[in-house]
Amino acid sequence: MDMELPLGNDPVSIRRRVEAMERVLERSFVLPGTNQQFGLDALLGLVPIAGDVISAMLGLYIVWEARNLGMSKWQIARMTANVGFDAVVGAVPVAGDLFDFAFRSNSRNLRIIRKHLDKHHPHTRVIDG
Repeated sequence: MDMELPLGNDPVSIRRRVEAMERVLERSFVLPGTNQQFGLDALLGLVPIAGDVISAMLGLYIVWEARNLGMSKWQIARMTANVGFDAVVGAVPVAGDLFDFAFRSNSRNLRIIRKHLDKHHPHTRVIDG
């Protein structure tokens, strides 16, 4: 797998960057002894306040890339709400940390972006083998 991310503003480049960011935030690590994946979002959630703010800012990067694709205001609002809900509930001590493992706002937002790209830019699809 090519680890270099493209810098362009074309849909293919944006798709690759968003998929990479989602992977880092939600699926970078595996909980030992299980098959449960987690990422930087859950780790940052362990740091009170600052971790949740940083995590939300990284999640908003995905929303910003969606805006660059020209997605609708409704889609952008929904994605922003996903990030906001994750940040607010994730800020609750202990319960919020557990919530970060279950509610994956970045994965939800990636699904919204993929649906948009598959409909409006089908040439961006990549078949994983």
